[in-house]
Amino acid sequence: MTDSLYERLGGEDAITAVVDEFYDRIMADEQVAGYFDDVDMQKQRAHQAQFISSVTGGPVEYAGGEMEAVHADMGITPSDFGAIATHLDDALAEFDVAEDDREAVLDEIASYQDAIVTAAD
Repeated sequence: MTDSLYERLGGEDAITAVVDEFYDRIMADEQVAGYFDDVDMQKQRAHQAQFISSVTGGPVEYAGGEMEAVHADMGITPSDFGAIATHLDDALAEFDVAEDDREAVLDEIASYQDAIVTAAD
């Protein structure tokens, strides 16, 4: 039986570590850090780990708000989405996730782009 992407990533603990690295990178990036100015980052990190676990086939039910509704008033541009995706890819690479698996995670995230991107560059 083939391992799920969630299992190949290393499960809950590994995904939590990647998410922590991901948000450390985001918060250091002036282009996108402002989106999180008034956000409880501990809650956000847990939420993101839950989301990534869910979309990669983990035994986790995603309990976040509807993607479109949550991001509707944020004004996220295509270039901001791209910067955030790059930070995720870099965080995955930091933990030696194979390129094919990194691409699979990014493909899952990209499937939500139309719901997340609400502004033009």
